[in-house]
Amino acid sequence: MTFQLIVFYSFAAWLIFSALMVITSKNSVKAALFLVLTFASAAAIWLLLEAEFLALSLIVVYVGAVMVLLLFVVMMLDIDYAALRQGFVNKLPIAIVTSLAFFGLLYYFITHGEFGPQNYANPAPKGADYSNIKELGRILYTDYFIAFETAAVILLVAIIAAIALTFRGRKHRKAQVISKQLEANKKNRLKIVSMEASIEETENSGEQEPSTAEEKS
Repeated sequence: MTFQLIVFYSFAAWLIFSALMVITSKNSVKAALFLVLTFASAAAIWLLLEAEFLALSLIVVYVGAVMVLLLFVVMMLDIDYAALRQGFVNKLPIAIVTSLAFFGLLYYFITHGEFGPQNYANPAPKGADYSNIKELGRILYTDYFIAFETAAVILLVAIIAAIALTFRGRKHRKAQVISKQLEANKKNRLKIVSMEASIEETENSGEQEPSTAEEKS
């Protein structure tokens, strides 16, 4: 057994164990931490397949951002776990039968279907100057350019729709209206008023104040 096989089976075992702990752990925080371990094991397997960009994206995006957000949500919400566990025993037989059928179909497709090992040969090892990111970018912007841009537009529309549906705005607030700013000119913004100058004189301007000697007398 080579070193790569030992590393692969080790991380595969950790992946299966942590995935089972995610769905069997009673503590939601521990389940989220086991999910982090699952992502890390999957990233290590991707590194063995020379998919460095996907492995780093899995660590940075899911472990570094999504899982942190999930942990905050899980720790802040007051979830009634007793209500969630109601009816678990009654639904357990259906869940076991569904799981066995799913794994049976998965095993059949892997061994006998189009995804069998006889249809896909092991990829040849690449040289030290091989760049996975460069090849992935070349494929995305050549063969799958339309699909990639379509997915980007759909995500952008979903983000705008989510903001538009949830934003209510504040009442009696000042807002910048770009259309009114563009329509502004000197005719409707500047008004010149002609005013005559006038000088007002005070009533006692011509009288002098009495001296201190007169005041004493």
